[in-house]
Amino acid sequence: MPGLTALIAATLPFALLAATVRADLWDDIELDAEIEIKWATDLSSGDAQMLEGRFEPELEIALPWDLSLTAIGRLRGDVYDRMWRGDFHPSEVAPISRPRAIGNRGDFELREFFLQGRAGDVLFRLGKQQVVWGQADGLKVLDVVNPQSFREFILEDFEDSRIPLWTVNLEVPFREVVAQLLWIPDPSYHAFAPDDSVFAFTAKGLAPPPPPPGFDLRVKKPERPTNYLSDSDAGIRLSTFVGGWDLTLNYLYHYDDVPAAVRTIDVASATPTIRIAPEYRRTHLAGGSFSNAFGDLTVRGELGYNFDRYYNTERVSDPNGIVRTDELGYVVGLDWYGFDETVLSGQLFHSWVTRHGEGLIRHQNELSITLLLRRDFLNDALIFETIWIHGVRKSDGLHRVKLTYEIQNGLFGWIGVDWFYGSRNGLFGQFDSKDRVVVGVEYGF
Repeated sequence: MPGLTALIAATLPFALLAATVRADLWDDIELDAEIEIKWATDLSSGDAQMLEGRFEPELEIALPWDLSLTAIGRLRGDVYDRMWRGDFHPSEVAPISRPRAIGNRGDFELREFFLQGRAGDVLFRLGKQQVVWGQADGLKVLDVVNPQSFREFILEDFEDSRIPLWTVNLEVPFREVVAQLLWIPDPSYHAFAPDDSVFAFTAKGLAPPPPPPGFDLRVKKPERPTNYLSDSDAGIRLSTFVGGWDLTLNYLYHYDDVPAAVRTIDVASATPTIRIAPEYRRTHLAGGSFSNAFGDLTVRGELGYNFDRYYNTERVSDPNGIVRTDELGYVVGLDWYGFDETVLSGQLFHSWVTRHGEGLIRHQNELSITLLLRRDFLNDALIFETIWIHGVRKSDGLHRVKLTYEIQNGLFGWIGVDWFYGSRNGLFGQFDSKDRVVVGVEYGF
């Protein structure tokens, strides 16, 4: 029974933790769990997109010498399996971090597993974890330490869609500055939805273009770097507080989570063939963030300069079908708390590449705006939230509305609607026919 074997192997870390704890430490154990059932239906066809159940246990053990050990698991099953199409072992994710399949409709993942403590003034967190650098809503500029699962495009909460990585995470204080040092010996990258799934990318520049008449198209799986030492990522963030401003400087040396789609054209064979062999390539991110509160108004922003990004070109004469360029991205946001139990937020995102033309598929400038409204009612028992993301150049976007009600302590029910619109070659417009209504129940204990 391979499903049962996978389940036993996946839950083994939790069993070992419980079995090895001394009897006098049981009072220092905290065990929490969260259960969620989510049902999504396509508004156009009426077909179900998913009927998913999720069980997420979290175990925290207080150890001697002010150490703590945290383990978070996620057991998930989907009746319809239209998100992953049974592909619970995405090749983009390193074997040490992949979910483990349970039958044909479920998987188990050790989401986080880390030891935390102090050595003098140094705070350390060692193990599988999430590292959050950016705080932007909807889209990302600096929050790129952890790759992302796109099984539901960007509709999952970032906390759920980030792929946790095995990381050495140190925070070292130097007077008024705290330096966060990261070493990530985990070669895992973005996990994209399979070609025949609900949220598979189809837009120009995000999916391989159809071949010209008379040509075959062959697309290889990306060849993921596999050496846990030489293919490691590393980063540093310096954070401080000056004159009311929270400031950071960030640097990350890493593989781009999106592989460069290297193209070759073979005209010597009987049938001319276009071959695409995606490759992960090194890049550098340098940037920073700022935020400050002025009464009821919070001003915040992030900036990131990416060296050596690769984008596709439509020029047939180009030797490999990609163009290397640098990219500057930033976001500026305003959050207003002037109304009771209400948050109003607006953001401006801008991405600019240093090279353009040459048949480059992406435009030199990409501009997006977001608007968010959140309001609490009935002493926070009822929460209304809506966010609108609009891509200016292609006039496409996403509008989300969600209403959450606390039925009783720890038990929540919610309903939401996700609308896509715009050109099918837009980041959001490609899912114009995937509008959905989502109903869920969540219980934490």
